[in-house]
Amino acid sequence: MVKVTAAEVNKLRQATGAGMMDCKKALVEAEGDFDKAIDVLRKKGQKVAEKRADRDSSEGAAVAKINADNTSGVAIVLGCETDFVGKNDSFVTLANDLADIALTCNTKEEFLAADFGGMSVADKLVEQTGVIGEKLDITAFEKLDAPYVGQYVHINKIAALVGLSAKVDNAETLVKDVAMQVASMGATTLSYKDFDAAYVASETEARIAVIEKDNIELGRLGKTLKNVPSYISMAQLTPEVITKAEEDAKAELKAEGKPEQIWDRILPGKMERFISDNTTLDQEQCLLDQKFIKDEKQTVAQYVDSFGDVHVTGFKRATVG
Repeated sequence: MVKVTAAEVNKLRQATGAGMMDCKKALVEAEGDFDKAIDVLRKKGQKVAEKRADRDSSEGAAVAKINADNTSGVAIVLGCETDFVGKNDSFVTLANDLADIALTCNTKEEFLAADFGGMSVADKLVEQTGVIGEKLDITAFEKLDAPYVGQYVHINKIAALVGLSAKVDNAETLVKDVAMQVASMGATTLSYKDFDAAYVASETEARIAVIEKDNIELGRLGKTLKNVPSYISMAQLTPEVITKAEEDAKAELKAEGKPEQIWDRILPGKMERFISDNTTLDQEQCLLDQKFIKDEKQTVAQYVDSFGDVHVTGFKRATVG
């Protein structure tokens, strides 16, 4: 049996991340040939990967990287099977090393084929599956290009990217705050203007049905009923709808006996409430229409406007699980 030195074992361990005993066995099997030993470990990884192919990589680490001039960003999730592995420092380091490579790629397919220390990223994942003993996979790959790109990562579970139309004063603060909003509130689109009319109509019908069903039970229990909205998106609030709402609000004020000279002070609040009650879909799914998490008195769009001539061009979100 060929003898291998501790230095040779350590060199292989540094190159592959495999355990000391696995590295020693691989070197012995390869008769001291370093490259063959790497191949031995890779084949072990393939066998483990085949056995665990049907496992769910629902845990892992989410990371984001931005290039030097802040014009391109990537967010990936390196998936594994258990939270224990996902929180391991060496696993998070691997995820960050992979994200550095991902930043140079435009698609997940290109990324998996890219070089990682003399092997493809896909082969590296197989190798590390053998090392760690859990199925590893890239479960999310999101790329974003814009005149200015920033990112925010929440405890390696959610990674968010945001693109701005220009680099303005304090752009770093703006882009981080909006990326934090993306991570926290889970918007699916930029604005209500992106919605398809058929989707809004279908969602309106479904939401009203749910509220009406809830109200039956609430009424039975003698509790306050939920408001049943007529609309759920600004896409539905046409000038005619807004005009009608104003007329209804004035009729209410008149019925309440409020002096007409003070209506101008009351109407803005009533209209603001009407819009809030009838744009629930926007507040849930549209980034710019959501209430800003750091100041709920304004929307994200209003917060962005406070930075001057700049707008959000897009965003991406990658999550573990």
